Amino acid sequence: VLHRPDQPITALHFIESGWVSLIGTLEGGDGAEAGQAGYDGMVGLPLVLGTDRSPFEAMVQCEGTALRLDAAAYRKELENLPAFRSILLRYAMAFSVLVAQTAVCNGRHHVEERLARWMLMAHDRTEGDEFQMTHEFLSMMLGVRRAGVTVAAGALQKAGLIRYSAGRMTVTDRDGLERASCECYEIVRREFDRLIGPASSNY
Repeated sequence: VLHRPDQPITALHFIESGWVSLIGTLEGGDGAEAGQAGYDGMVGLPLVLGTDRSPFEAMVQCEGTALRLDAAAYRKELENLPAFRSILLRYAMAFSVLVAQTAVCNGRHHVEERLARWMLMAHDRTEGDEFQMTHEFLSMMLGVRRAGVTVAAGALQKAGLIRYSAGRMTVTDRDGLERASCECYEIVRREFDRLIGPASSNY
């Protein structure tokens, strides 16, 4: 966990590999993923926006490496590198589009489309086609019952788009998975291209 809900955020983390999920948790214990940061992004946006905490938890979901910048050092560098803050603000805008589009997607699209979108996001941030992920954890990421994830994953596997077994997911047909996803994946990818640059098209 890189930062916990409503606790001071002491550093920014610039992801080199793996990915981090921003998770919102309700009083009853249920939670869902609000956004995801990978090699094209960072964790600690509240510091960029002038505060030091968030109601969300930042959880490493796929192990990797990150560059850590202490909050005090970040504030000091802002005076020397104003362009640095400009870049981070553009990323903040791109990430806000991701969070907002996730809300639209969760409210309007079928679980199978949402799972396809999530798989594309994970695939973008993974070296190779396989990553570790259980149905239980996926149900939390998507905010749906585990049975719904099982049915949706079964449909994607039957279509030859993914393969899963023993807690491991493999993307077997990337193009087909993009066709199975809703338009939300492309909308966010396009915004990352516009705001951050084509190098970050795999948002």
